[in-house]
Amino acid sequence: MSKTFKPTESELDILSILWEKNRATVREVHEVIQQTKDVGYTTTLKLMQIMHEKGLVSRDESSKTHIYIPSFEKEKAQEQYVGKMIKTLFSGSTSQLVMQALGHHNANQEDLSAIKQLIESIENKK
Repeated sequence: MSKTFKPTESELDILSILWEKNRATVREVHEVIQQTKDVGYTTTLKLMQIMHEKGLVSRDESSKTHIYIPSFEKEKAQEQYVGKMIKTLFSGSTSQLVMQALGHHNANQEDLSAIKQLIESIENKK
């Protein structure tokens, strides 16, 4: 993923679908998007073509129906976005990000246990 990775909100919606499915046709992506947004098929097609030009997705053209594949893993995008968010919105403070997330969003017991394990793991490495 290049340093200029800046997908739009609509492109992130498409990437989320592709990350879940690993690969999909425009029609498959459009069917998922249509469940929450009123968007035409040609809009989805054009967006995915633009994403291909930007290098956000690759395209398997070996059959009549093109198959789109994300060009990078979801975790890489998360890492980049969280890093930028910490730097710009939280003045570089990881603790402020965590406190904001935990203070304003309900974390279930499973999430809290995973967070505790991560903290213990980090503390044990130091």
